[in-house]
Amino acid sequence: MNSESHVNVRVTRQFSVSPERVFDAWLDPVMIGKWMFGPAYPEREEEVVCISLDPRVGGSFSFVVRRQGQEIDHVGEYLEIDRPRRLVFTWGVAGEEGSSRVIIDIVPLEKGCELTLTHELHQDWADYVSRTENAWTKMLDVLAATLS
Repeated sequence: MNSESHVNVRVTRQFSVSPERVFDAWLDPVMIGKWMFGPAYPEREEEVVCISLDPRVGGSFSFVVRRQGQEIDHVGEYLEIDRPRRLVFTWGVAGEEGSSRVIIDIVPLEKGCELTLTHELHQDWADYVSRTENAWTKMLDVLAATLS
């Protein structure tokens, strides 16, 4: 994506656990079901149907949830995996045009680590920047609580 065709959402969060634990939570289907989707978000009325992933560069993922009676399949491809420092993947919904890109950078701290998430959205989604930032912020808060 060139810089003229997208807008960035950036969220930073500190964790009290190791970079490895934070990184691995992005590639573990059981953990993803605990912090990214499902019961942690009662306002979504959502349940996890199936989470599958092939965590290698070029591998794909599929996170199927049932939200308010409708199944939504979040899909993507892993573009870069550098444990425990960096994870880059595409993000989209099956059956919809286009995808975005998510970049996870993790740096160790004296106690724990800091994660910076950058979500590159196509310019057409500029009206959703605030909503996307709020969603990722909440997910990272739930991830921190799940890991502590």
